[in-house]
Amino acid sequence: MPDLLDASELLRLLRGVFAPKPEEGSVAFLVDLPPEPGRDREAWRVRRALAHEWVRQLSEDRSPGRLDAFLYLYPAVGQNNADLPERLFPWSGDHLPASGRELAGQPAQALEEILARHRLVVAPTEYSATAPLKNLARRLGFRAATMPGFSPAMIPALRLDIPTIHRRVSRLAELLTAAERAEFVFAVDGAREERLVLDLRYRAAHLSSGRLVEPGSAGNLPSGEAYIVPYEGERPGDPSRSRGRLPVQLGDEIATYLIEENRARSVEGDGPAARQEAERLARDPAYGNLAELGLGVLGPLGVKPVGEVLLDEKLAPHLAFGRSDHFGGQVGPADFSAPERAVHIDRVYNRTLQPRVHLRALDLVLPDRRVELVRDGEYVIDFGEATNRDATDNS
Repeated sequence: MPDLLDASELLRLLRGVFAPKPEEGSVAFLVDLPPEPGRDREAWRVRRALAHEWVRQLSEDRSPGRLDAFLYLYPAVGQNNADLPERLFPWSGDHLPASGRELAGQPAQALEEILARHRLVVAPTEYSATAPLKNLARRLGFRAATMPGFSPAMIPALRLDIPTIHRRVSRLAELLTAAERAEFVFAVDGAREERLVLDLRYRAAHLSSGRLVEPGSAGNLPSGEAYIVPYEGERPGDPSRSRGRLPVQLGDEIATYLIEENRARSVEGDGPAARQEAERLARDPAYGNLAELGLGVLGPLGVKPVGEVLLDEKLAPHLAFGRSDHFGGQVGPADFSAPERAVHIDRVYNRTLQPRVHLRALDLVLPDRRVELVRDGEYVIDFGEATNRDATDNS
């Protein structure tokens, strides 16, 4: 039997995440459906069934502080972080439709009306809704927990101590905000070294600790990372100083992205995956934007990869390509060849996920010192102390 949350655990989780006010008595679950049955997959079916069951549990709960739950369906948009449909379909039946085709002719409601009515939103979806919900939340004032790719294997991460996670990511966010740059050293196949510098000037970091208590906030659940958008060079006469070589393991291959002014300009590699990445970059230069440096903290707490980026990015340091506007950056759907091609793709530097690429070192360079953050894939700062293991500034 898979590990599942019971009704009391689910309510405790939602109250811990959102801390609902007395007038916030309902939560909307947004779930995407395959556009047609042939595009479905087992993990997607399991996630939809799990969301349906959560709505049922909350609807039948009669405990003090209960939350009314409502389910809204929509045909999948087909890309991570693409904009959501303008209208969703409320659903209260005992059985879920098998695909978006079955929604044809059903009554629909405007997305923004739904988000105005329900100030708490949970989105366990196949394709990530994080970017559009972040943007909508800032404008409309609701709060959203996004769960793209969620699976029952992630439930242990929902039971972690949120104060511990919050303390760790707060410390990392403080350092990222103060830093002028991040310096990476990667080892490929235990030998070849590649180096990358990210320009962190003019940016403030964000934290995702599982607490979404401020109006207009949205973030992933499970949570556990601090993240920042590298400077993208939008200030006239001040180009981004992000530069270097970024190796990524794609299947069994290594693709190395050549970075200048915070953009991947070309891709080195002999295999089909590297060639495909080069073609994608040529077709959509915005895909090459370095959109995020994230520092996940759940790995040291014992959480293991499950093969879904929702959880895996919370385990370790990661870098993302593509869209950044939902994090306060400059690159959004309009910068891609078509809005539906807008993506935000994370590459996580965990030895299970990228066994051929090892994060040998990661330092943050602040105006007055250099902070040793990672050595040989492990954090080397003391999350519980006011100070950390700062090395002598040799920048």
